Amino acid sequence: MSEHKVVIIGAGMGGLSSAITLAHQGVNVTVVESASAPGGKVHSREVAGVAIDSGPTVFTMRWVFDALLRSVGTSVEAEMRITPLQVLARHFWPDGSQLDLSANANESEAAIAAWSGGDEARRFRDFCKTTRQLYATLEGPMIRAQRPSMGGFMGDLGFKGLGVLAQLGPMRSLWDQLGQQFSDPRLRQLFARYATYCGSSPWQSPATLMLIAQVEMDGVWSVEGGMVAMAHALERVGSRRGAVFRYHSTCQRIEHRQGRVYGVHLQSGEFLPADRVIFNGDTGALRSGLLGEGVRRAVTSSAPPRSLSALTWSMYSPTQGVALDRHNVFFHSSYASEFEDIFERQRLPERPTVYVCAQDQPSAVMPGQAERIFCLVNAPACGDGDGITEEALEQCQNHTFQHLRQLGLNLEPTTANSIRTSPQDFHRRFPASGGALYGQATHGWTSIFSRPGSTTPLSGLYLAGGSVHPGPGVPMAALSGQRAAEAVMASLASTSTFPMGATFGGMSTP
Repeated sequence: MSEHKVVIIGAGMGGLSSAITLAHQGVNVTVVESASAPGGKVHSREVAGVAIDSGPTVFTMRWVFDALLRSVGTSVEAEMRITPLQVLARHFWPDGSQLDLSANANESEAAIAAWSGGDEARRFRDFCKTTRQLYATLEGPMIRAQRPSMGGFMGDLGFKGLGVLAQLGPMRSLWDQLGQQFSDPRLRQLFARYATYCGSSPWQSPATLMLIAQVEMDGVWSVEGGMVAMAHALERVGSRRGAVFRYHSTCQRIEHRQGRVYGVHLQSGEFLPADRVIFNGDTGALRSGLLGEGVRRAVTSSAPPRSLSALTWSMYSPTQGVALDRHNVFFHSSYASEFEDIFERQRLPERPTVYVCAQDQPSAVMPGQAERIFCLVNAPACGDGDGITEEALEQCQNHTFQHLRQLGLNLEPTTANSIRTSPQDFHRRFPASGGALYGQATHGWTSIFSRPGSTTPLSGLYLAGGSVHPGPGVPMAALSGQRAAEAVMASLASTSTFPMGATFGGMSTP
């Protein structure tokens, strides 16, 4: 094992990915995590003795984990059990209509033709072609890049890529662009929802977020044991490669001397020396000085606009009424009001879209049998203020479950069958975030250039997680961890005498 010591703060997806990559290269890696288990935002809540996935519930961009695990001599199949989903999501509207979006684009096209007519089905086919081109254009220059700059991004796109963006109209909002793509307002609403995957408003996010539709159509999987099983699988891989994971270990301060970091202080009073530190947390914690005044300069002093937070219910309860698939979305007819409430009025929405993850579906759950349910509505990231009162939480809960009943799903939270989590709760779990679950909001087409990258102005300090490039979500956070590990290895190579070789992602390794 190398004499170099790296401390990773946070065992979320970015930290796990960094730990695996670095430990495999022989680096001495210690991961400190304040919680009792790995995963970060990927976590479960126990209701009536049953664990409910209560964070991210969608596994996409499998290629990220295929590449990560192959690079250390194992595979997704060897480490976890996953199943491809045939239905990406089931969607419900107040007019009684319902649409399943399928993993098979031809099946979705046929369903749309039967549901909305042949013209709209052809528009969907054109939409799929556009999103494929867009994803192929942006995967390298944006998603895989260490951190894109405006000039480098344009250069990497080339004339062909610039042509794809010009046809799309990158200055348009996602909502405006979808109005060009579809005539049926329900399809516009359905695909506008993908902005919320980045914690953003469809009215303010760029049209380029259409590529998220292609991400899902490339495949969605369920993980046996839930997304927390994925986190535990990655922890096991890291441990086998030599990484040490320490839970209930909260970092109090990142120590630095003469312009570079040299270790971390834990709340317990223990000091862990380190040549390099990777911070896998919300960058707002650095900006606000929660990890020491001296490391505030690691990120810009101006705070970016916060992304969405959420109000969630982890439930173990029978359901009645409409048949659920694994992922379900219940829309209101007035979609704009939800984002006006959240981003303009900074309040819980009066007419929220409701996401319901039925974690025992698709399967034959017996009538009246309790099943694992996770419900989520978008909320403003103001969990560090006093704007969201208990009365407001109760009112939003009433609106949410009344809306579900109106659309045919009978589901009632009680103190015995559910646990509610508010923006305040998320803020306590992720300090300095206000409860924002996706870092900064992706508002405006230049927002991709404003996220920090893996390196910082403070020598030896690196960043990973959903608040840094390439952005939020399980696979994106994992990519950020690999980018941070690559930057660490490159810095070690520049100060070491041992030979280096090339590996996945262009990283140099001993």
